[in-house]
Amino acid sequence: MKVLITDDEIQIRKGLRMKLDWEKEGFQVVAEAANGKDALNILNENEIDIVITDVRMPIMDGIEFVKQCQLKYPHVKMIVLSGYSDFDYAKSALQAGVRDYLLKPVAPDELLDALSRIRGEIEEEKKTQMESERINRLVHNQFEEIREQYLLYLVKEDWSELNITKDRLQQLGLEDFSNDHVKVQFVTVEIRDTEKNEKELWLPFKMLCKEIAEGAKGTYSFYDTNYANMVHFIRHLDEEPLTASSSFIQDLQRKVKQFLKLETVIGIGKVAVGLSQFKNGYISALLSWSQSELGSHSQVIDGSATNEMFDFSMELEKRLMNTIENVDHKTFETNLSVILGETTNQSMMKYSFVANRVLFLLGSLTRKYDIDSVEINNLIWNCQQSIWELNSQNKVNEQLVDLAGLIIENVIKIRASSNGAEIVENVRRFLEQHYGSEISLSLLAEHFHINSAYLSEIFKSQVGQTFSDYLINLRMENARQFLKDPQLKIIDVAHLVGFSNSGYFSTVFKKYFDQTPVEYRKSLNHVK
Repeated sequence: MKVLITDDEIQIRKGLRMKLDWEKEGFQVVAEAANGKDALNILNENEIDIVITDVRMPIMDGIEFVKQCQLKYPHVKMIVLSGYSDFDYAKSALQAGVRDYLLKPVAPDELLDALSRIRGEIEEEKKTQMESERINRLVHNQFEEIREQYLLYLVKEDWSELNITKDRLQQLGLEDFSNDHVKVQFVTVEIRDTEKNEKELWLPFKMLCKEIAEGAKGTYSFYDTNYANMVHFIRHLDEEPLTASSSFIQDLQRKVKQFLKLETVIGIGKVAVGLSQFKNGYISALLSWSQSELGSHSQVIDGSATNEMFDFSMELEKRLMNTIENVDHKTFETNLSVILGETTNQSMMKYSFVANRVLFLLGSLTRKYDIDSVEINNLIWNCQQSIWELNSQNKVNEQLVDLAGLIIENVIKIRASSNGAEIVENVRRFLEQHYGSEISLSLLAEHFHINSAYLSEIFKSQVGQTFSDYLINLRMENARQFLKDPQLKIIDVAHLVGFSNSGYFSTVFKKYFDQTPVEYRKSLNHVK
């Protein structure tokens, strides 16, 4: 604990130094001052925990000094010394901010007792502050995690309501990506190490990538658990597209090598224009990466430099998905044959691109209906490996057809369940991910290809709440979590949980918790 002694008499200051073995007791007298003005200058240049000050001093007395100190350095703890005649005056004039008043001459045990009490207060405050910062970091990390998960959702899952998607992007602070003509580029980075330390270094690698993204304008990182040892970047393009020689790519490779001693393989995807092309852009980065050489040496594969164009429209994706959800395996197989068949006369790279888009589509359906069994996951994994091999078209076609068949079988079982429990569980899982979007019962019914009246009935039967009550409750519980993050404004929290109007959000919040969002946030600070 660092201490400043302030008194106009040098003998008093020396006497205070001699009263204690400061170092032994855990204190350090770092400076002395003859008046309040000098003391303020010292506080401006040094980290001080405790100030011991006299009341009567020239230039700036102790009363004025304490008041100035409380305004400029509220964290500093004050001990005021005074003679008998000034003691009551000092106590009445300096009620706030002063931790102790000692009568001159000060006895050593009194001084040590006062210092020890203050040290206890400071240590407790620091402990509370550290815990508060830890909680704030956790809550803010939760927000960052939601944003990363949504970026992955955009490139892997089935989304067709463009307006809802744009709203969610704005809620998550990703409004740059909601523009119809936005240009983005994806970058895939894999770490490789001759000593096979990738697992131990995965978390530091992920954190480093996040720091690199935060330092690059319009750039965000996310990860896909289906691809080990990889982090993916999405970059909003205001300038020229990324290439192997771009400073972002060079810095990324250099920093991973410098800080983690790891080699990196980087795949640069093609420029994607508009949200509907995000999946194409993501897969093109993966395809670039898939062309890397084996071995633990750094590489950059720039797929954006090739002239071949990849395309897979949202309309085609929807048509294929409808064949699965309408349990029409034969039509799916026919459509797949047209898309991937030999008559299309497409290159191996384009074939791999289209096959990946179909595999992503089927994977999103397994998650939508929660049917990612061991058998299905193994089939997805084996199909992915076959695609990367670039010489197994027939095998890939068969695996995709088999996977579609398994999904259809499970969808039939789910819909045939007597009480609708599995359907409701799928809906609840969807709501937990999309509660911040504009969701209606009719939209959910359409999304899961069932009758809205039937969905309403089985939802209330299984959950014990109506759909709307459940959604509001889900939004309110998440709002409480977001309000713990001081970096988020009330309007930000309202948007994050699906309210366009902060006033209405406050009304609903108070109805649920008997406090407004502002009052709830203040109560959190009071507890700290």
